[in-house]
Amino acid sequence: MEAPEPSTCREGDQVQGHSRRGFLGALAVFGAATSASSAVLLPGCSSVTSSGLEETPVVPTALPTATGAISIATIAEAEKLAGIAFSEAERAQLLRTLSDQVAGFQTRASFGVIDHGLAPSQVFRVLPRGGKRKSPQSNVAAPFTFDDGEPTPDAIDWASVARLSRWMREGRVTSRQLVERSLARLRAANPTLCSVITFMEESALREADERDAEARAGKWRGSLHGIPYGLKDLFDTKGVATTWGAEPWRDRVPKRDARVVVKLRQAGAVCVAKTAVGALAYGDIWFGGTCRNPWNPEQGSSGSSAGSASAVAAGCVPFAIGTETLGSIVSPSVRCGTTGLRPTFGRVARDGCMALTWSWDKIGPITRHVEDAGLVLEAINGAGGRDPSNVPSRFKAPRAADAKGVRLAYDPAWFTGPFASLSNTLDAARDVGAELIERSFVMPCDPGVLSAGLMSEAAAAFEEMTRSNADDLLTWQADEAWPNSFRQTRFVPAIEYVQVERIRRRFMEWMRDEIADVDALILPPFAGGFITSTNATGHPQLVLRAGFDDATTPRSISLIGQPFDEATLVRTGMALESRLAVAAKRPEMPWFRGG
Repeated sequence: MEAPEPSTCREGDQVQGHSRRGFLGALAVFGAATSASSAVLLPGCSSVTSSGLEETPVVPTALPTATGAISIATIAEAEKLAGIAFSEAERAQLLRTLSDQVAGFQTRASFGVIDHGLAPSQVFRVLPRGGKRKSPQSNVAAPFTFDDGEPTPDAIDWASVARLSRWMREGRVTSRQLVERSLARLRAANPTLCSVITFMEESALREADERDAEARAGKWRGSLHGIPYGLKDLFDTKGVATTWGAEPWRDRVPKRDARVVVKLRQAGAVCVAKTAVGALAYGDIWFGGTCRNPWNPEQGSSGSSAGSASAVAAGCVPFAIGTETLGSIVSPSVRCGTTGLRPTFGRVARDGCMALTWSWDKIGPITRHVEDAGLVLEAINGAGGRDPSNVPSRFKAPRAADAKGVRLAYDPAWFTGPFASLSNTLDAARDVGAELIERSFVMPCDPGVLSAGLMSEAAAAFEEMTRSNADDLLTWQADEAWPNSFRQTRFVPAIEYVQVERIRRRFMEWMRDEIADVDALILPPFAGGFITSTNATGHPQLVLRAGFDDATTPRSISLIGQPFDEATLVRTGMALESRLAVAAKRPEMPWFRGG
């Protein structure tokens, strides 16, 4: 949008006899129905006489709009929201010229409801000037030779994706067995956990039988062949409700599958349930209740990939798909003690997934084991679809734990106070061959300022809900919930948004320089403001279980890596997981009455 200018034209600023401001304002008000050459004088504009002398501008007492009159007092009050102060003369001048801006808003609104899947023209890219994408590393292990044990029902419930896959290849289990077992546990757990929005029983059993038939014929789709999974209910599933966890969309039935759903089906995975999501990707409260933590059902499972983490932690599915804008994979993984992998922004195509913020949203796996996170990312990675931010990039899941020579930077301040119990992870990293580099990190500014950009995109994505008052239908109406936040964001000035995006680029350059000589950071998941800054810069983050504060409270450690270098995170995380030796512990779940 062009900034308003004084009505007296400067040299070279004439457009068909009007000032540029007057001309644009006229088009905004009258559109194509009025010729651009028509003589149009907007309220408060100066007029030019035949002699070329400008008459004294008329100062209106108020500017009528569709939502009420704007007066000088209105402008003075609005200055408080914008964080700026104008003089009385400046306010009077603003009142003479605001009609252009208001008309522009009205013209834009007349465009109608914008399709939710339409991304802005600006496309965010992770790598700043001078940034380089690391070459992919395969790190494929030799054939497995260790004992996988017997596939008893209990072993099946808690087995890793990799182990289930080997049992499938050996013909010791069938996809139908796995899917039936997963559906039964989900149904038994759901009254307590509230982790499923929609069961996919009919299609899941059909696809399981198809995968079994393929296996008998010697056709193998890969490591996810026949493996059941949970899908966060932000992803479109053709002919099956995709509700976004929110009342206004609970009857929404898409006509096509999301790209991730297509990729997983191609890989042989079987979707058994649409898992609970905090309404419109925030928190753990959805229209069916609060999704719970299986370690302690008195707690919510955190959000917004609440149901995905809860179902995986409870042994109901071996993996699930989540999304993250600002902690929505990391936070429920910490709460539920699961492994979460937030990939580099742009690695996984997002078409068919609800957009919250086009330049922050990422899609990634939630699993019980680090190796499995790599296997799932390998399946959903790649080009295709209609996501303009998708960056084609190869990824081969590491199959061996290997941290030898990996350079990990850390700040000792991160491992003090409430995070002191995680200092053992530094020892574990050294034990598995990583090189630890101690340093301090001072960010360009408080990364919290970046949230203005996030919120501006989110409020734009759901503007129609705010304008139509459909936000009143959402269950969660606290001050920090979306309805109030979206309304509040209507008052973020466009200038503030642009300036925040410029600061965001400064953070990208800062991250590029700070980690240029290391492979990753090792840190508590929420330490140092990195959950905000690296979500804004698009860097990948792996979170894995590191221990327990008590019997029902897992604690986690995380690795933040170079863009598109998830392979280093996974192979290093596998080594840490093996050394820490806490991944196999299960929640006791005395409330569970399933088989």
